Amino acid sequence: MKKFFEEFKNFALKGNVMDLAIGVIIGAAFQNIVTAFTDSFINPIINSIGGASVGGKFEIFSTGQYITYGNFITAVINFLIMALVLFLFMKTINKVMSIGKHKEEEAAPLTRKCPYCFGEIDKKATRCMHCTSEVVPEE
Repeated sequence: MKKFFEEFKNFALKGNVMDLAIGVIIGAAFQNIVTAFTDSFINPIINSIGGASVGGKFEIFSTGQYITYGNFITAVINFLIMALVLFLFMKTINKVMSIGKHKEEEAAPLTRKCPYCFGEIDKKATRCMHCTSEVVPEE
């Protein structure tokens, strides 16, 4: 049971899973703020340019059916603002998480290829375990 929880912990704390969870939570939290910002600030600015109406719509062939392009434009603006906020948030989180961590040097490989059969052998081996050829050990 202990091994199961250890594996679950390793899975749940992977960077991509945590990034996704944070993205969902922050996205939900900022949704109303971004919508209010778009409706209160962005839409009036767009409306003031040339009399364009973000809340606009046009009728299709006098059928009583409307395409509401304003809702689509507002949704796109909301998405772009949300993506920018999440990007900045994750960039900040990653910077905070990296403070105090030193770059770990890559560990030297413990194996090498046999020059005769190209099988994996230990660096200190004097004979290949695959083809039994004598090899010079690396230091």
